[in-house]
Amino acid sequence: MSQPSQQDEIMAEEAALQPTPAAGIEPVLEAKGLSQGQIVRKRFLGHSGAIIGLVVFALIFIVAFTSVGYWGIPGWWKYNHEQVSPLVNDGAPTSSLWPLAWGEHPFGQDRIGRDLFAMTMRGAQQSITVMFVIGIIAGLIGVVVGAVSGYFRGWAEAILMRLTDVIIIVPALLLAAVMAQMAGRRDSGSWFAAFASTNGVLALGIFLGLISWVSLARLMRGEFLTLREREFVDAARISGASNARIIFKHILPNAVGVLIVNVTLTMSAAILTETALSFLGVGVKAPDTSLGLLISQNQQAFATRPWLFWFPGLFIVLICLSINFIGDGLRDAFDPRQKKFNAKKARETGSRVPEAAPVTAFDGPKDH
Repeated sequence: MSQPSQQDEIMAEEAALQPTPAAGIEPVLEAKGLSQGQIVRKRFLGHSGAIIGLVVFALIFIVAFTSVGYWGIPGWWKYNHEQVSPLVNDGAPTSSLWPLAWGEHPFGQDRIGRDLFAMTMRGAQQSITVMFVIGIIAGLIGVVVGAVSGYFRGWAEAILMRLTDVIIIVPALLLAAVMAQMAGRRDSGSWFAAFASTNGVLALGIFLGLISWVSLARLMRGEFLTLREREFVDAARISGASNARIIFKHILPNAVGVLIVNVTLTMSAAILTETALSFLGVGVKAPDTSLGLLISQNQQAFATRPWLFWFPGLFIVLICLSINFIGDGLRDAFDPRQKKFNAKKARETGSRVPEAAPVTAFDGPKDH
């Protein structure tokens, strides 16, 4: 029986020392020949939850903003959220799955004959508007405050973090209630009252955005404190890059995962905040409507007309879940450290783990 050669023994030792990926963990997407945008797009399109969330949110957005119109642009639905018509089918929904039918009032009517589909679409418009306004304002302020305090440290960090602490301890609902009270005083003559009385939802979104950035600022500060000590930042400083270029070109792209997840969570929480404020009577007020206001106005009819709760509540849940799923997909797409776990592949790999090849100790050349 022939003895293994020296080269065969060395190759066997190297193979035994080579690390193997964990079972079920797929390797990072091969980036050869692809730009950063193509890699992000491919990873996002491969996230099934994000695609489902994007489709659901796109459908809600299109139907809500085209059905009952927006900013004076008429929609394709024949009723609006204020129009009263005679009760059909005693106000119950006229839609059905079998046989498939839409009917005159697919979501039903309230007690005075207003179409619930039109009111729900108007409420979805309000929630989506508040969500985007809060997300944009809170995202911009949180990134700037967190980046400046985490990168420059010193007196800038001390001032900005103390400001953050002050805003954190003030209840958001209390501030929003005060803002709503000021907005309702149309006879006060102030510019805020005049603006809020005609742009209630926009004013509410701006105000909540100005107090919703604190958690993002703290997270971004932590990321910048870590990333500012990395080698690529030192290389950028040595090459003569300005502080602004280092912050926005080198550090911020590496913190985009934290940014996206927090902004999407803030946006979904904004919908719940607007719903809570409207339910308490300090948010959107009649004759306008919102999803929270619909639930508040019809809470006494839960036992007799439950559809008045089903559809507004369903749209609140769908919007929040779709935004969270989209945020998860964007985080996985932008973060190159994310790896996809395949449970089925892990089970298959675990059931057929190959035995390690025996390694023969090498004692040096043998005399024959």
